[in-house]
Amino acid sequence: MTAARRTSALALLLLAAPLAAQAPVAPLTLDDAVGRALGSGPSARAAQSSLDAARWRERSFFARLMPQLGFRGTLPSYRRAITPIVQPDGTIRYLGQRLTTSTAALTLSQPIALTGGTFFVESALERTDLSGDRGASRLWQSTPFTIGVEQRLFRPNTIAWNSREQDLQLDVAERSFVEAREQASEAAAGAYFDLYAAQMNLANAETNAAVNDSLFLLSKGRFEVGRIGENDLLQSELALLRARAAADEARLQRDRARSSLNLLLGAPPDAEVTVAPPAGAPSLTAPDPDRAVAEARRNAARNLELDLQEVRAERGLREARLNNGFGMTVRASYGYNQTAPLFGGAYESLLNQQTANVSVEVPVVQWRAGKAAVEAARADRQRTEVQTRVARLTLEQDARFAALGVAQAARQLALAAKADTVGEKRFEIAKNRYVIGRIAITDLFIAQSEKDAARAASIQALRAYWLAYYRLRRLTLYDFVTGQPLRAEG
Repeated sequence: MTAARRTSALALLLLAAPLAAQAPVAPLTLDDAVGRALGSGPSARAAQSSLDAARWRERSFFARLMPQLGFRGTLPSYRRAITPIVQPDGTIRYLGQRLTTSTAALTLSQPIALTGGTFFVESALERTDLSGDRGASRLWQSTPFTIGVEQRLFRPNTIAWNSREQDLQLDVAERSFVEAREQASEAAAGAYFDLYAAQMNLANAETNAAVNDSLFLLSKGRFEVGRIGENDLLQSELALLRARAAADEARLQRDRARSSLNLLLGAPPDAEVTVAPPAGAPSLTAPDPDRAVAEARRNAARNLELDLQEVRAERGLREARLNNGFGMTVRASYGYNQTAPLFGGAYESLLNQQTANVSVEVPVVQWRAGKAAVEAARADRQRTEVQTRVARLTLEQDARFAALGVAQAARQLALAAKADTVGEKRFEIAKNRYVIGRIAITDLFIAQSEKDAARAASIQALRAYWLAYYRLRRLTLYDFVTGQPLRAEG
């Protein structure tokens, strides 16, 4: 290849590069917009983070119900003071002492979910260094092995209540995650149709401006030959000015709708994006309202939240009753221990060690504080029962009317599509009749306004149908197209 040809080829590549960089982005379909909102949108990311946090909390809680190995120690504890020392003859002498104590213990504990108690195994070692007026000494004390149990009686089983609440909290988080995704889909669909409507309004406004410009030129020619009066000419000019102003306003609304959609999709606000015409309505037969109510009862996160509120109210009442009455704590252990001045001797000739401790708690005078706490908890439970009953009925009512709303939106969509077709044809006929001078300009403008209104109504009807569809999915967590419940993945 000659140098001239290479130079020409390079020039062509350099010229083609900006054109390739500026290649228009393919318009977004409704599925694309919803998919991007669920993949990179801020609402979907926040919902995923909330679900991840709930799952990690659930793992943390149940991990703490497994055997726990822990270490505790004092390295060291130092005390210097004058201490009273009892002498062999019964007298007391005050002598200066320096006491250094170091302890270390390794404990394996296992919570008992059935009873709320704790089973433990422990090994400990203690060294005491004493120095003072009578000299210095060292003592080792070992507890190589201790096994024991601690159990509260006539008190709430906090482990069981916490486990019950934790299970419900995770279920609520998973259902809420699915609802949040459906809500993000609904918002993305709304923003998609807002941009589509803005694009259509802008295209319609620009078309109207072009048509009114042609009509104004036609009116000027007719005025010059005396076929129309000055009033008709001024009315045509005013319509042209209004059409141009409407186009400018439609362009601003288009830019605003584009920025709102970019925000929901997680894209820069000024990103150039257009939307393709919607493919149509989902292939969904009129959903059965009773089926929608049943699925809402079975799947909705709100129902699980109400279950959780009822469990907490019942727990509060149980705890108020038990914590203000007779209670006991039993602690028993069995093991071996030994003491010696040398480290090795502390593990020789081990001696049995048994401990048993029973503590009792009996409220004597509370000035009716316990009864007041129980009555407050009972009132809270009654309030929760009333609120949850109303909330469940409200949820069922919302699901029922959401199903009815989908059917109504389908009917409105069919009527709006027909009205759009009729309005378009009527305006075309009116424009042709005006061109040949068969109708007045006011009749043409009326037909144009009705055509614009029918076009906007058809877009809004399609938008309303899709939003009603997503709202039904969100309230019931059920896909009526595939007949499958919606669940969190992973």
